[in-house]
Amino acid sequence: MEDISKLLGIRYPIIQGGMAWIADYRLAAAVSNGGGLGLIAAGNADAAFVREQIAKARELTDKPFGVNVMLMNPHADDIMRMLAEERPAVVATGAGNPGKYMQTLKDAGILVCPVVASVALAVRLARSGADAVIAEGTEAGGHIGELTTMALVPQVADAVDIPVVAAGGIADGRGVAAACMLGACGVQVGTAFLVAEECRIAQAYKDMILKAKDTDTVATGRSTGHPVRVLKNRMSKETLALERQGIDPEDFEKRMAGTLRMAAVDGDVANGSVMSGQIAGLVKRERPAAEIIRDMFREAQEIYESRRALFETGGRM
Repeated sequence: MEDISKLLGIRYPIIQGGMAWIADYRLAAAVSNGGGLGLIAAGNADAAFVREQIAKARELTDKPFGVNVMLMNPHADDIMRMLAEERPAVVATGAGNPGKYMQTLKDAGILVCPVVASVALAVRLARSGADAVIAEGTEAGGHIGELTTMALVPQVADAVDIPVVAAGGIADGRGVAAACMLGACGVQVGTAFLVAEECRIAQAYKDMILKAKDTDTVATGRSTGHPVRVLKNRMSKETLALERQGIDPEDFEKRMAGTLRMAAVDGDVANGSVMSGQIAGLVKRERPAAEIIRDMFREAQEIYESRRALFETGGRM
């Protein structure tokens, strides 16, 4: 299996999560300058906005970076045509199957790395020409599937012959080391970068992440088939109550529209959707993205060295 760092042209095998309303050109450039792969999140924006973000990122970094495209975006077709012109290093996709765009992107020399939540989708996309897949467990923040990272990653790694990147529940070197042992050759990290100094979300959002405990997230939207992991607040409590009452899925989606922007941009963390992974309890301080990356892989190396004897001596440490 090809080394993901070599494939992507980066120093550390880490991809920054493509978080809508959060992952802008400044965060993407900072992560790429720090040795990882930064992603600009297209979210629900149009092609012109994403093109502008790409141009601004190129002013801040000469390192590879990518764009994350949510396939539910009504502008997805236009965005993909624009990306074939702009040619970022990588396009990551979520919330669907990017098969119909695959050849256009690959003809433009762009690496395609879709997010998957099941073995079946990973296999289908590998056959369609994906260069790598990001296997994301339900521990992740935002839109999630059902399988845990621990269960999903090794099954995907066994099923495909392309690089597998693990996502969901990874915020430090222990998570990196565990992902590698599960068969991944890299990690995608979102929640830890929410408190990067270069991340421009509202400080109230960051503070909520920094104060979070292990049990402070909940998945809303399971009853509608579109579960989203968020930090518990007034909005999540009211939303879950409506789900228990059997709210119509269409009405539910209308209610949720704009709530992430409300939290990330406006700083209303009581009524907005504060998307976060279950790993938030490990995120304790705000610092530069490059430092987050460097410390994560230093710790992973130390863990590997300290645990190596466990395998070399037949289980005796």
